[in-house]
Amino acid sequence: MYASVSVDGFIADEHDQPGPRFDWLTGGDVPLDDGGVLKVSQTSYDYTRPYWDQIGVTVVGRHVFDLTDGWGGKPPGGIDHVVVVTHRPAPQGWDPGAPFHFVDGVEAAMARARELAGDRIVEVAAGDVGGQVLAAGLIDEVRMDVVPVVLGAGKRYFGSVHAPHLLEDPDIVIRANRVLHLRYPVRRGPI
Repeated sequence: MYASVSVDGFIADEHDQPGPRFDWLTGGDVPLDDGGVLKVSQTSYDYTRPYWDQIGVTVVGRHVFDLTDGWGGKPPGGIDHVVVVTHRPAPQGWDPGAPFHFVDGVEAAMARARELAGDRIVEVAAGDVGGQVLAAGLIDEVRMDVVPVVLGAGKRYFGSVHAPHLLEDPDIVIRANRVLHLRYPVRRGPI
């Protein structure tokens, strides 16, 4: 499970806008993507690029898919496939050859994502779908790029998770320019 998050735990404001959550992705001098749009500090590059290169599939909700207009039919960040958790079919006129898979339910979405990913990582976007996947016990680690902003309200990193879930101590804590990169393994078993 992965996303940039405000210090108070939000991945978007009340209007679905990221606000300054992505400033760290454009405030550096090292290109993170082929287009050179994303530029980060060397520290963030050394942490983020190897992780992104391992991702084979990203699992998102239909809301994110609709907000991004399906990334124009091309998965973001060089990812091979996107699995969209939704109760609705692909949009009218959607290219059936685009590497997007519309699946009903988080368990079925994760099964499809694992199949598509092969030996690569399945990334789950934080938010409502991420929280559902965590609640289903299907998340191995939580990655957060914590940015120094307090949004006060908005879309929560863990969505509407209402039960406690224990994480292990962070096994990665990296301070970089305008971001703190954290990685927590998910603890298995009773709380």
